[in-house]
Amino acid sequence: MAGSLVLSLVLSLVLSSCTLLAGDGEPAGGQTTSAQPAPRRVVAAVQRTLDLRAAGVRRQDRGRFDRALATGRPAFRAEQAQYFDNLAQLPLEVVDYRFDPADLLRVEDSYWVVVEVHLQLRGYDETPVVARDRYLFEPGGGKRQRLRLASVTDEAWEERNRVVPQPWDRGPVQVREVAGVLGVFDDASVAAAPGLLDAAQRAVGDVSAVVPFDWSNQVVLYALSTTAALASVADLPGGDAAALDAVAVPVAADPRDPDSGLASTRIVLNPRVLASAGADRTSTQGRTRDRLLRHEVTHVAVGARDDDAPVWLAEGVAEWVSVRPLAPEDRALPEVALVAVRDDLAAGRVRMPEDETFNADGSTAHYGLSWWAAEHLAASFGEQVLWVLLDGAGDEAALRRLVGLGEDQLAQRAARLMVATYDD
Repeated sequence: MAGSLVLSLVLSLVLSSCTLLAGDGEPAGGQTTSAQPAPRRVVAAVQRTLDLRAAGVRRQDRGRFDRALATGRPAFRAEQAQYFDNLAQLPLEVVDYRFDPADLLRVEDSYWVVVEVHLQLRGYDETPVVARDRYLFEPGGGKRQRLRLASVTDEAWEERNRVVPQPWDRGPVQVREVAGVLGVFDDASVAAAPGLLDAAQRAVGDVSAVVPFDWSNQVVLYALSTTAALASVADLPGGDAAALDAVAVPVAADPRDPDSGLASTRIVLNPRVLASAGADRTSTQGRTRDRLLRHEVTHVAVGARDDDAPVWLAEGVAEWVSVRPLAPEDRALPEVALVAVRDDLAAGRVRMPEDETFNADGSTAHYGLSWWAAEHLAASFGEQVLWVLLDGAGDEAALRRLVGLGEDQLAQRAARLMVATYDD
C-alpha cells in the first residue's frame, strides 16, 4: 500500500481481455472470467520480483529494490522510494512478500496478485505480522520473462477486504527509538519525539513495576500529525477518533486466522497529545500526559488478556495502574463521572457498565466507575485479585468465587467509595 495507481489505468486493459486464474480475484468492468491454473513461468516470475523487492529492503539496497519496479511510472516509483526510505528506518527482523498462485488475475499480459506482506519489528513483535494487498505486475522485458511491479494499490479490493495500512504505508514517516520505545512520527510531529519518547519510557518503567505479567517491556508508539491512523483502527472505541486521546491497538499475527495469536499491541496517539510533549512531568499537563501513557502501556503489558476480560475490568485496571505514581490529591476524576455516580446512587440504579455500551454515551462515567471498582478490589481484597481476574478471563462467576460479589454489587461499592473519596 506504499503507493497508488488509479484503477482506471487498468480498466482499458480489462475491456479487451481478462482471465481469472484464481478464486480470490475478480476483474473490473464485470467481465466474464474462467478459472485456470496460473502458468508456472508466471508464478516463478512473480516470485522472483517479490524476492528482489524483499532482498532490497532487507539489505537496504535501493538499486535492487528499484529493479523490481516497472519503468515509465515516475509517480509510482517516487512513492515506492518513500516506502523504501520508511522501511529502512524500522528495526526489521523479518520482511517477506508471499502469494498463493491461486490468487492471480490475468489482465492481458499483466497480473493482479494478492500479496502477503510479512513484517516483524525486532524486539517489539512476537511474530511477523501478515498484511494483504493486491499488487499489479506487468511485463518488464529482458532475456527471461520478467514481471515488474506496477501498482500496490487496488482501492476497491482494499475496501472489500478492510485493509488497514500502517503509517509507513501511507506516506513519509520519521522513526525515532529510545530503549524500550519505538516512535513513529511524521515531518509535522517529529519535533515532539524527544518529550513523548521520554514520557513513554517512564511509563514502561512505571507499568512494569506494577503489572506482574511477563511482557517485553517494549512499546511501539504512533504519534502522527493527523488522525488517519487513529480513525483507521477497527472497532475503534466509541467510533469517533476525535473523541479519543489514545488507543492501544492489538495487532493479530494474521487477521484472517483467528488462531494466529497476538503479535503485539501498539499505541496510537491523537495529534492533540503532541502539545504536551514538552510539558514538565510535575505540571498538570505533564501529569495528564504521563497518566494517559501509563494507561495505554498497561494494555500493552496485559496483552491478549485484555481481549478475554470484561471491558470494565480491562479499563478499570488500566486506570488503576495509571494513577499509582500520583499522589492521592493528584488523581483527578472528571466531574461528569462523579455527578453521574451521585445521580445513580440516589436513584438506586448503579450497574456495572456492559461491554457493548461501555464506550457509547456516558463513557466517561463508565471509566470512572470501572477505575473505582479496581480500587475497591485492590483495597479490600489485595491487588493480586486484579491479576487473578485478568489472567482467568474475569467473568462474573470468577468474581463471585474470589470476592463473593457480583458485578453490580461491586459497582455499588465502587460508587460509594468514589463519592466518599471525592466529596471529602
